[in-house]
Amino acid sequence: MFIPKKTKYRKAFKGRIHGDAKGGFGIAFGSYALKALRPVRLSPRQIEAGRKCITRTLKRTGKIWIRVFPSIPVSKKPADVRMGKGKGSVEYWAFRVHPGHAIFEISDVPRELAKLALLKAAAKLPGVYFFDDDKDKYE
Repeated sequence: MFIPKKTKYRKAFKGRIHGDAKGGFGIAFGSYALKALRPVRLSPRQIEAGRKCITRTLKRTGKIWIRVFPSIPVSKKPADVRMGKGKGSVEYWAFRVHPGHAIFEISDVPRELAKLALLKAAAKLPGVYFFDDDKDKYE
């Protein structure tokens, strides 16, 4: 699973995901990318499910880049606990995805196979995603 080794603060505010991605929106490493259309929080389990789906669809050919890393702690209080008494413990780590941010990138495979793999992975993730292959518009 993806968790940071060390963080500056143990717990973080919830925050809101508004506005488009300020970075990570271009296709930097591969030829094809899966990008977000809506703001969403991704957990390590969801990222790993998408990665496994892509790997199985490509039959372990090509190259995959994961462009996100969960570094935001998400805390949660147990059920049936009264208000007050401080913030809950860290339940999982998350990545705040802004619209336009690339989640996965693929190279060295045909376009149709890449599109199939990325859209299958999008079905495993929360939110709405789209397939992008126009690397030239980001240079």
